[in-house]
Amino acid sequence: MSFLPFGRAQPSSAEKIAAAETEMEMIAEMMNRLNQSCVKKCVPPEYREGDLNKGESVCLDRCVSKFFDVQMKVSEKMQGDAAMRQGQ
Repeated sequence: MSFLPFGRAQPSSAEKIAAAETEMEMIAEMMNRLNQSCVKKCVPPEYREGDLNKGESVCLDRCVSKFFDVQMKVSEKMQGDAAMRQGQ
């Protein structure tokens, strides 16, 4: 914590750990949503082979790409909205 009149107060170790844990939970949740939606869409429930076939691989690749594109757009929009609210 900084006692100087300028600059931001530095977070404590406990705050850094809590922020890291929250970030890990958010990443795990996002990966679970990605996995559920793309596997449900691209991989049939009955497996014929041990490996993905070409069509499934291409479908998963496109699905993951679209998922992350949407996540980035939503994140940018939310950050822009937050910046506008802080500016008001």
